Amino acid sequence: MVVEHHVCNANSGNITAMLKLANFINGRYCAPVNNQYIDNIEPATGLVYEHIPSSDSADLELAVAAAENALPAWRNMPLDQRADILLKIAQGIENNLTELATAEAIDNGKPIGLATTIDIPRAASNFKFFAHACSQFSSEAHNMAGSAINYTLRQPIGIVGCISPWNLPLYLFTWKIAPALAAGNCVIAKPSEVTPKTAYLLGKICQQAGLPNGVLNILHGTGAGIGSVICDHPKVKAISFTGGTKTGAAIASQVAGQFKKLSLELGGKNPALIFADCNLNDTIDEIFRASFANQGQICLCASRLYIERSIYDKFKTALVSKAQALIPQDPLLKNTQMGAIVSIDHLSKIKHYIEQAKLAGGAVLCGGEQVQLEGRCAQGYFLQPTIIEGLSNDAVCNQEEIFGPVITLQPFDNDEQALTLANDSSYGLAATVWTNNLTRAHHFAEQLQTGIVWINCWLLRDLRTPFGGMKHSGVGREGGMEAMRFFTETKNVCIKY
Repeated sequence: MVVEHHVCNANSGNITAMLKLANFINGRYCAPVNNQYIDNIEPATGLVYEHIPSSDSADLELAVAAAENALPAWRNMPLDQRADILLKIAQGIENNLTELATAEAIDNGKPIGLATTIDIPRAASNFKFFAHACSQFSSEAHNMAGSAINYTLRQPIGIVGCISPWNLPLYLFTWKIAPALAAGNCVIAKPSEVTPKTAYLLGKICQQAGLPNGVLNILHGTGAGIGSVICDHPKVKAISFTGGTKTGAAIASQVAGQFKKLSLELGGKNPALIFADCNLNDTIDEIFRASFANQGQICLCASRLYIERSIYDKFKTALVSKAQALIPQDPLLKNTQMGAIVSIDHLSKIKHYIEQAKLAGGAVLCGGEQVQLEGRCAQGYFLQPTIIEGLSNDAVCNQEEIFGPVITLQPFDNDEQALTLANDSSYGLAATVWTNNLTRAHHFAEQLQTGIVWINCWLLRDLRTPFGGMKHSGVGREGGMEAMRFFTETKNVCIKY
């Protein structure tokens, strides 16, 4: 898939195809109005390999104007036609699997095998699911004992803002865009400036799928430079954001006075509760995956492991052995299981938490050190998978989100203690429970203060189910009909007989 660039303002200058990315506004690729760019660094090499627009309010005004112009026709388009376009976008993603997966691995540092089997297929699935969901999105009617009837309308909000994170770039970008478009809205979307490439490539796929100009506009840049102004613009009526809790709190404060609809999917400090009656070998394998997949850079990763004391030593020994065998490698190698940390700043943050754990009396059982590879990755951001024990539950590394390949282990003696430890957190995104006791499984599912509870599994996702967290892990729910409800306004109509 070759992307052609078109200049849509007089001051933009020339854009070199492989050197500078562009915004996607009104169905065309456009240089930023200010002609300012940001370095895009490949995590595996530590080298700048592209430049991305440093967009600002001038670019946003172009996008808002395009969206306003496109909105009437898009919101009134017959559902089957709207669905057909979304399905064509899904097909376009599938047709460009190799290029998109390679771009994701280069941009993010994740293993190309993971991007090929998980990230890009899921992005296509997001569009497929919501293409069908828009025709299944029903409303209610309520009869008032022969005197009147009420029915519900769910109408598009209008122009909405979607801001996505760097850890699962196209996967989570489309997770927001697809339901917003399916519900009949026009979208102004900002991918993370750390991982912009696949969002950039999505513009060409949308062109080829026949998405009307202005329905989806993609602006690149920093949170301060363009994310904040998207949130603040009076014609952007709703914001869907996935990212850090501090940023989410700032957005909530910023838009409170404008009474915008707001969905925040924020951080997690997810507990895994491992009981002696679990299927031990299967649990070890799944917990290992839940801890270190995507270098631990998934908001749903297990980071606090609570293990019943009678199996604690056996479980710990097996987990440490697996972690010691997991060696970071070049993300572009076919068999790589662990790639690079996404940026030098994030690597420094993770290393700081490891040092904090040592100062708090934690014992590093394995890992904790940066890895120096040879060849093209000699300057890359690689870190050994790290397992720490001996910390109190109120230690910084058990309370703050690290978002990297770092987990902590603690033993527990009974169900009550396990539940108390798990709920002792300001976060409440996800938890896993590993047991063959059905009564215990149901009890913990009810009592855990998290938006998602997996029993004897992790990251087993059905797109129909609600997704989101409690406490500092967010506000609102995404996924399935929850997403369709968020991206619509609900209106009651009452007709007297």
